[in-house]
Amino acid sequence: MTHTRTHHSGHRPTLIAAFLHFDLSFMLWVLLGALGIFIAEAAGLTPAEKGLVVAIPLLSGSLLRIPIGLMSDRFGGARVGAGMLAFLFVPLIVGWQAGDSLPVLLGIGLMLGTAGASFAVALPLASRWYPPERQGLVMGIAAAGNSGTVVTNLLAPHLATTLGWHGVLGVAMAPLALVLVAFVLMARDAPRSTAPLPLAGYLRVLDGPDIWWFCVLYSVTFGGYVGLSSFLPILFRDQYQFTPVDAGYATAIAAFAGSALRPVGGWLADRFGGTRVLTVTLLSVATVYALAARLPAPPQMIVLLIAGMSCLGMGNGAVFQLVPQRFSREIGVATGVIGAVGGLGGFCLPMLLGTTMQATGSFRAGFVVLALAAATVLVLLQALVGRREGWRGSWRTMAPGAGEILGTHS
Repeated sequence: MTHTRTHHSGHRPTLIAAFLHFDLSFMLWVLLGALGIFIAEAAGLTPAEKGLVVAIPLLSGSLLRIPIGLMSDRFGGARVGAGMLAFLFVPLIVGWQAGDSLPVLLGIGLMLGTAGASFAVALPLASRWYPPERQGLVMGIAAAGNSGTVVTNLLAPHLATTLGWHGVLGVAMAPLALVLVAFVLMARDAPRSTAPLPLAGYLRVLDGPDIWWFCVLYSVTFGGYVGLSSFLPILFRDQYQFTPVDAGYATAIAAFAGSALRPVGGWLADRFGGTRVLTVTLLSVATVYALAARLPAPPQMIVLLIAGMSCLGMGNGAVFQLVPQRFSREIGVATGVIGAVGGLGGFCLPMLLGTTMQATGSFRAGFVVLALAAATVLVLLQALVGRREGWRGSWRTMAPGAGEILGTHS
C-alpha cells in the first residue's frame, strides 16, 4: 500500500467547523439518553426497553459510519457533512410531534442515530489539513466535540421539566440550524494530492489486520464513553434514586471529564506513543469497572465514573493518534469502520446494563462483564505489541510506506 499525504500546514476554520459538527451531532446522538428518564416514565418502559431506546441511536449511528466514511473519501467531507446536518431535522420534527409508543421511539432513535456518523466526516475533514506530527492534537481537538454529551445532559433534563421531552426535540432544531450555517460557511476540503481511489481501493483497508485491531481497541474506549454517556442518567435514577436533573448533572460532569481529556490523550500519544497510553488507560478502565461493580455509595460512584470516563477519553485520543498515520488516503473509510465498531460497543453497553438489571435486579453483573472485557483487550494489546514491531510506538515517525513492516498490504 502506498501512503500518500499532502502535508498541509493547517486550516483553522475547517478545524473549528469539524469541532462544531461533531459537537452538535453528539448533542443529538445522546439526546434520547439524556431524556431517558422522562421517556421511560411516559412510555412505561421496562429496564431492558430503557436500555434499547437509549442504545438504538448508537447502533444506527455506528452502522452508518462506514458508508458515510466512504462518501467522505469520495465526495469530500464538507459536502457530506452539510447533507447530514440537513437530514437531522427529520427525526427532530418527528420526535417533536410524535407519541410515546415503543415503535415510534425506536424509529426516532434510528433516524437520530445519523448524528453519530459525524465521526466519519468531521475527523477526516480536519485530519487531511494537518501533517503527521500534529495528528494526535488535531484529531483530539476535532473529536473533543463529544463534549456535546455534556451540553445535552446539562440542558435537556431542565428543558424537559417544563417543555416535556417532545418539546426538547423541537428546541434542538435551533442550534442545529446555526451549526449547519456555520459549517457551510467555514468547512473546506483539503486539496488532494492524488485522484480519489476507486471503490475497491478504499475497501482494501479491510484486508489487513490493523484495521480490526483498532476496532477492538475503540470498541472499549469510545464504546465505553458513549455508552455510559447515554445510560448513566438511567443508572443514577434506578440505582440511586437521583432526580432527572441531578442525574443529568452527574452524567454531564463525567462526560465532560472524558471529552476534555481526549485531546490530552492524543497529545500524550504524540509524545510517548499511542500503545503506551492505551496500556495505561485500559488498565485503569478495567479497574474502575471492577470497583463500580461493588455499587458503592453515590459520591464514591460518581468519583469512580469520572475517573473511568477520563481514562476512556484519553484512550480515544490515543487510538486516533495512530489511525491517520496508518491510513492516509483511506482515512474516511478507516475512520468509518473503526468508529462503527466503536459505536457498536456503545450500543452493547446500555443493552448489557439494562438486561442484567432486569434479569438480576442489579447492575453489578453488567459492570463485572465490562471489567473483564477491558482486561481482555489489554492482554490482547500487550500480545500485539510484543509480536509486531510497528505497534511499539506511534506511527508519527514512520516514512510513507512504512506500514509494510506490519505485514499488511491494504
